[in-house]
Amino acid sequence: MKKTLVLDIVALSPRVIGEHTPFLKNWIASKKQAVIEPVLPAVTCSAQSVYLTGKWPTENGIVGNGWYFQDECEIKFWRQSNKLVQAEKVWEVLRKENPEFTVANMFWWYNMYSSADYAVTPRPLYPADGRKLPDCHSQPMELRDRLQAELGQFPLFTFWGPNTTIESSKWIAEAAKKVEEWYNPTLNLIYIPHLDYNLQKYGIDFSKISKDLREVDDLAKDLITFFENRGAEVLLLSEYGITSVSKPIHLNRIFRKKGWIQVKNELGRETLDAGTSAVFAVADHQVAHVHVNDHSKLAEVKALLEKTPGVEKVLDAQGKKDFHIDHARSGDLVVIADADSWFTYYFWLDDAKAPDYARCVDIHRKPGYDPVELVLDPAIKIPILKIGSKVLKKKLGFRYLMDVIPLDATLVKGAHGRIPESDLDKPLVVGDSRLITLGKIQPTEIFELIIKSVRG
Repeated sequence: MKKTLVLDIVALSPRVIGEHTPFLKNWIASKKQAVIEPVLPAVTCSAQSVYLTGKWPTENGIVGNGWYFQDECEIKFWRQSNKLVQAEKVWEVLRKENPEFTVANMFWWYNMYSSADYAVTPRPLYPADGRKLPDCHSQPMELRDRLQAELGQFPLFTFWGPNTTIESSKWIAEAAKKVEEWYNPTLNLIYIPHLDYNLQKYGIDFSKISKDLREVDDLAKDLITFFENRGAEVLLLSEYGITSVSKPIHLNRIFRKKGWIQVKNELGRETLDAGTSAVFAVADHQVAHVHVNDHSKLAEVKALLEKTPGVEKVLDAQGKKDFHIDHARSGDLVVIADADSWFTYYFWLDDAKAPDYARCVDIHRKPGYDPVELVLDPAIKIPILKIGSKVLKKKLGFRYLMDVIPLDATLVKGAHGRIPESDLDKPLVVGDSRLITLGKIQPTEIFELIIKSVRG
């Protein structure tokens, strides 16, 4: 079997490759490349799961970065157990062919409790006093301790939130190199998230994202050179391209005004009660799963969505089949935004009653994806003073609320999730494989590309 690196640089699209990415521009030009026709929704968990199983969401069950867990009546995002992926993984197929095959999964999603030989993924500590502390999870467990002893604590707070920097991606890259040196796995899967941040924050504005592109280019050069020098074949790919947007759509507020959303008053603030709501939306970038608990309203809900400005498509049962997303975890309707729009999870009508988590980086509690978490509230006059006082409380062991996130969704200028019209805005795959041809390939074909690469 041939040593293979699959390098996933999130949000890398043909549109952003150019003067700010000199290494990648030249390296890609020397290889074979193709545009990947993205899965719907074109989001991390769905894309990665299709790549690693060769199955659409209809079969692998990953219908987004989160979904409505109907048996619990709860909306949950960014779960981590690999048991949620309902299909065989690429490394399981390869291991059957050769028991000596090994795989290292460095930060691809659903990376806990899998059959991977070596795995590292973000996993904060949550002490009983309410703090959230940076940490990671690994397989084997001692790998976590060994990596953090060598590289320092995983920089969780630069991995997501208003303080994101290249540091978390650098840590992942260095950790991947350590795992390669220590264990020499046959297949390396490496996830580099850095471009995701400011492209969502600013959209395709090269005056603001050029630094991020240069940083990722340097990191890619280091990783690719390192693995090529160790005899690895490199497959470079991405999950989606980010495009500029300007219009947030608040589906749950629309449903609330119709009297379909049930909220619960919690200490003067409102929380969404999905189990008793007649209709609600699970917002995930430019795609939303709409659940209609009161099925007598299904036609009315569909008609309302089709008239909603910014909504491009409403997929019913047949539409979900057409887009390979007809799974029990999907909404009764799946809604797709137009090119200039994206969906928020907001369900409150008065910001004074927004839940306390709305103003925090709280990816697990929010009933939908919230890219506004990338933005520090511009209303905070002296951010360093406010954040510093909260960090001090944290260090002293006091309970605190890091409420520094604004509630203005118009601050988000980039999004993904829908299938863009231009190939310049789609993900790509690059490598030496004869299976890569100029043109387009389906996301399910990445699975076979990886297998053929490892087989040599």
